[in-house]
Amino acid sequence: MNEYTLPIVLGVIIGTIGRILMLRTDYRQYPTYLHGKIIHVALGFIAASLGAVAVPALMEMNFTAVTFLTVAATQFREVRNMERNTLSEIDDFELVSRGKAYIEGIAISFESRNYLVIMTAFITTLFYLLWNVYMGFVGAILCLIISKILQSGSTINDLVDIEYVEPHFDGAGLYVDNIYIMNIGLPERQEEILRYGMGFVLKPKNINVVNTIAHLGQRQAILHDVSVSLGVFRDSGTPALVPLIKRDLDDGRLGVFILPQIRDKEKAMKIIGAVPVLETAIRMPSKSDIRQEVN
Repeated sequence: MNEYTLPIVLGVIIGTIGRILMLRTDYRQYPTYLHGKIIHVALGFIAASLGAVAVPALMEMNFTAVTFLTVAATQFREVRNMERNTLSEIDDFELVSRGKAYIEGIAISFESRNYLVIMTAFITTLFYLLWNVYMGFVGAILCLIISKILQSGSTINDLVDIEYVEPHFDGAGLYVDNIYIMNIGLPERQEEILRYGMGFVLKPKNINVVNTIAHLGQRQAILHDVSVSLGVFRDSGTPALVPLIKRDLDDGRLGVFILPQIRDKEKAMKIIGAVPVLETAIRMPSKSDIRQEVN
């Protein structure tokens, strides 16, 4: 053992613990399978090792050894590809799919969390070597708090006001409030939809939200999360029983039509509100220089 052994071990342990804390199964039900979790914990251990070892390499003026961090970045990009490919392969078998935008958001988050692990292990080891083990734990706690904050982004509840509205028919047209959803001609299907269907209206809070919630990937994410959490009253080959979200072209509101197996409107509103805002869907037209010049 030398002076660097204990700081490196502490950095690796704290970094790995940080990855485990970030790897949780929530209402989105991913990841649920054991082998998937083992893969991510193992990658977290590798990321923590890289972050911890980088500090002694810098202190010994061994700048060449630090170049392996660039190799690590390449490897962790493969993590994103792995998640993207895995979720894309199984998405075709979902009754209500996640959609490509949601899959890409999940893949990006799994890659970025490995970088947070590197930061945690690096800071923990650095504080230990510069001061003492107690400062190492202080740095570790700070990094874990930062990682937790960065892990959680905006949700739909931050962007819209959610209101429950009973779906209804006007002739063969299905409506949520005054928003047209789809055309259903069979009386039997209309009865099923009125019996099992639920409707919600999402009212944007500002001009930026209008374009964000209009994103097709964001809409599909809402439908998927609700269907996973509350179940869905449909099977393959029943296109009339597909949950849909349509837009009011006049004011940008969204009409959400779902067919849950658990018909609890309060739970459904909470689930819709907890859907993450996809980074690829975020639009901020009010920040546009042209809009500011016009205003």
